[in-house]
Amino acid sequence: MQQETGARVDKLAVAAATVTVVLWASAFVAIRSAGDDYSPGALALGRLLSGTVVLGALWLVRREGLPPKAAWPGIVTAGILWFGAYMVALNWGEQLVDAGTAALVVNIGPILIALLGGWLLKEGLPPRLLAGMAVSFAGAAVVGLSMSGEGSSSVGGVLLCLVAAVTYAAGVVSQKPALRHASALQFTTFACAIGTLACLPFSGQLVSEAADAPAGATLNMIYLGVFPTAIAFTTWGYALARTSAGKMGATTYAAPALVVFMSWLFLGEVPGLITLAGGLLCLAGVAVSRSTRRPAPPVIPVESPSGLIDAHTRD
Repeated sequence: MQQETGARVDKLAVAAATVTVVLWASAFVAIRSAGDDYSPGALALGRLLSGTVVLGALWLVRREGLPPKAAWPGIVTAGILWFGAYMVALNWGEQLVDAGTAALVVNIGPILIALLGGWLLKEGLPPRLLAGMAVSFAGAAVVGLSMSGEGSSSVGGVLLCLVAAVTYAAGVVSQKPALRHASALQFTTFACAIGTLACLPFSGQLVSEAADAPAGATLNMIYLGVFPTAIAFTTWGYALARTSAGKMGATTYAAPALVVFMSWLFLGEVPGLITLAGGLLCLAGVAVSRSTRRPAPPVIPVESPSGLIDAHTRD
């Protein structure tokens, strides 16, 4: 019964992680759509405001109360670094470099999560996780290079994407211990609110740009707050509380493949064969990283006619 319960929990965690990855992949498309009308800071603040409103309503309805004191260091750290700095840096970086370069640099994040999780959270570095991440990173590199435009990328843009990767990794690693004390909804609600406070200096830009922005860009910004932020960060927290940070980070390598598909579907950007191959590599690496070693069959002693005991395995 305990094994069945554990398997059910693992399936729920995988389902939650899948929701997160799909919604985070859609965020890249929405950011590109809204980025022409909103500056990086204003877009981040509008997204976080929308997310905080939705999360706050859910938190009030569920009456979960304030997070325990022990969870606040992780909430504050993730709120400032992941919800605040990461979103501004990513929005800004994507305006200075092409999408392929941005995706390639930001995908350093899962590697940093695995390394920091193995060191600070004592999760270790399982061989299958490392092998899967290597395959997925190779796929992300293929996708990134195939989507890169002609010409040189901005050094500042690459550095901003690197800042996004580092703050993303730091946020995940600080979230894991906080989830031992707070629920996924508590963590996400208050981390999003702290990120909103950190982005308040961009409020003037948000007000002025919202007045001139078309309705489609504003709807994309609200979408970013409701789905890739409020819903996806909550399902991410649920899954992270039930698995290792390294495995969760590796799962996000499915995002480049989904971004290629969504760009094809919604933006009319037809991917080449090399891009599709890179996306398949990303998915293959995620499958390897989340696979588990099959347990050895139990040894069953069988008495032979001579009275000796032979060891047989049960299939």
